[in-house]
Amino acid sequence: MIVLEHLGKRFDAVEAVREVSLEARDARVTGLLGPNGAGKSTTLRLLYGALRPDRGRALVDGLDVAREPAAALARLGVLPHNAGIYPLLTARENLRYYGRLHGLGGATLERRIDELGELLDLGALLPRRAKGFSQGERLKVALARALVHSPQNLVLDEPTNGLDVLATRNLRELVRRLRDAGHCVLFSSHVMQEVSALCDEIVIVAHGRVVARGTPDELRAGVAGGSLEDAFVAALDGAGGSG
Repeated sequence: MIVLEHLGKRFDAVEAVREVSLEARDARVTGLLGPNGAGKSTTLRLLYGALRPDRGRALVDGLDVAREPAAALARLGVLPHNAGIYPLLTARENLRYYGRLHGLGGATLERRIDELGELLDLGALLPRRAKGFSQGERLKVALARALVHSPQNLVLDEPTNGLDVLATRNLRELVRRLRDAGHCVLFSSHVMQEVSALCDEIVIVAHGRVVARGTPDELRAGVAGGSLEDAFVAALDGAGGSG
């Protein structure tokens, strides 16, 4: 379970995140939806410890990321926006390196890599050097990297960016399988179709703050048009636009 409590972050004169609170529960996909520049990625960087909040706190299974980073992040898998992998290493070597960072090794780590190879259809990629991988292939390796230590919680920041239709469908199916296995998935996007297809609950952010939240049905029921897009636009209008 992921909980954000009154998070705030300022960069000089720009208040990128202001009073963001949300709860992402186990066995659910929680969508963090907002226009570009809304503060989604900054919020997630605060969650996985790449930035320190000016105020508030981020909790992973009750562990404060700022106070207990090693313990909290051991329970969190992260696929950041435009996640890169080491191009001169093979896919297996990329996963082995990150597994060792999480304290895994030996036969246990190799079995886990093989499991992920089967789960994500990586078998043919594992012995290949990552240089020259397609965007979809790089994404699959980066996702395997996020899962290598078997975390209960998973953060996906714009995961379908640059993917073709088939790769996007495969990612959706994997996210559903993780949810059905009891994992907590926090999914950030500005693509309405992705959020509508995947998310059990949605938090809409604009100008660095939460402007609406609820299940897709609850959000749609609150607007005259009855669509998630209408609900999104109405929330942005209520927050003073999307700029």
